[in-house]
Formats: sequence, C-alpha cells, structure tokens
Amino acid sequence: MKIIDLSLPIDDTLAETHAARIDRIAHAEGVEHFNEIVMARQPGGKERFRKGERAAMPEEVPDGEMLSLEIVHASVHMGTHVDAPFHYGSKCQGKPARKIADLPLEWCYGAGVVLDFTHLRYPQNIAKADVVAALKRISYRLQKNDIVLIYTGGDKLVGTPDYVNKYVGMLPDALEYILDQGVRMLGIDTIGLDRPCFEMFKEFLDTKDKQKIWPCHFLGRKREYVHMERLGHLGDIPKPFGFKVCCFPVKVKDAGAGWTRAVAIIEE
Repeated sequence: MKIIDLSLPIDDTLAETHAARIDRIAHAEGVEHFNEIVMARQPGGKERFRKGERAAMPEEVPDGEMLSLEIVHASVHMGTHVDAPFHYGSKCQGKPARKIADLPLEWCYGAGVVLDFTHLRYPQNIAKADVVAALKRISYRLQKNDIVLIYTGGDKLVGTPDYVNKYVGMLPDALEYILDQGVRMLGIDTIGLDRPCFEMFKEFLDTKDKQKIWPCHFLGRKREYVHMERLGHLGDIPKPFGFKVCCFPVKVKDAGAGWTRAVAIIEE
C-alpha cells in the first residue's frame, strides 16, 4: 500500500486574504511558560512571577527543556480543508445546513477520481464540457459517492500572488454535472472552488447580478454537497482512478469548515 499526501500546511509565512499566525513556544522557552502557568494558579502567584520568582529553574527540568507548544490563530479555510454546507449558507435544501462536525464520515472516504485540467490557463475556467471531455480521456464514468479531485496544477503557485488572484476555477454547470452523477465530495488544488474571488467581487459590485458572486458555493444551498480546497500533489497520483481518498475533517465546534490531512491510498 502507498499513501500519497494531498495536503498543504497551515503556513504563517504566506500573505493571504486570511493570514495565519502561529505562536511558537520552543522547548527551552517552555520552562518559563510552565512557571507562568503553574504560578498563576497559586495565591499571589502572578505577582510573584512578575517579580522574578520561579517554581522550577531550567536546571531542575530534564535537559533544561519542557514540551514545545504551538498556538495557531487561523481561519478554518487555511491549509487543506473541507467546506461543509453551513459555509455556503444557513439553510440547505430548506433545512438547517450541516456544520463540519455533522458531516457523515462516509462522505470522506471512498473511491477517488482525478480529472486533469492542467491544459487550462487563467482566465479560463472549468465548464461542463471540460468535465465531460476529461472523463472521456480516461474512459471513466462517475459512480455514486466517488470523490472527484480537480487537478489544475494550482498548488504550484502557492506563495505567489497568482495563487490568490489567478487560477483556474469551476463554473456551476461543471459542478452540477458532477453532482448529478451522485458525487457528494470533491476537491480542487486551488485556493477556492469558484473562479478567483476578487474578480467575482468586482463583477458583482459593478452589476449587482446575484449570479456573479460565489455561484458554486451558493449552489450548496440548493444541493447538499461538500468540497475540499487547497489540495496539493494531485499529479503524484499514478492513475486517474482505482484508488481511495481519505479526507476526514477536524471537528471544529459550530464551524463551516475543518482542516483535513487528505491522502490518496494506492493498493499495490
């Protein structure tokens, strides 16, 4: 069995729409953090700590190091993640939309299919005809509950302005065609499923046409589906189908998305 990592990290070095910040407390710094936490629970401990008193000195701790600690301040849409129906709107098909912790786990594990759109270039977008042609090229018919991976090569732009502003997105007719085949989960290797957001914003504000803003996401108010964004390494999957995808999301309370360590599992 071979496992291929399809995930990108939460990276606080990237300047994006919703940038992350990670506070990192190193092992040696952990001794001071330990003292601050422990002494805060003692009578007058906070004041004594400020005056320099310590409950334990570095030389009293094994190797002078405590445990490392990272505190992440980030949107649930940073790094590879799953968008739940609640992200799309408060209602889905007339009922309260499912949040990330409510997703059936069966949707997050299943047969994977890679559709290759790396021949497209910004400002092109993926239409229904492109999906039909991609399936024809690999002689495959989508099955119910397949997990469809949209391969554009967009992950190669990570760390550049083009990753945020110039990528190949998906049009609603392409998404509807995939959903019509019984698919519940799909994923894309760009920052978003729709076309570049700042283009959508401008067109919407210029025209106030409701069809111009988040059309693929808002489709999830009418049809229940979920999708991954910010996938990576789809080109490393050695075959277009005949493998499994696992993408269980982290359970974040009352959230519309959750981070995932998405992988492709190849039986050898």
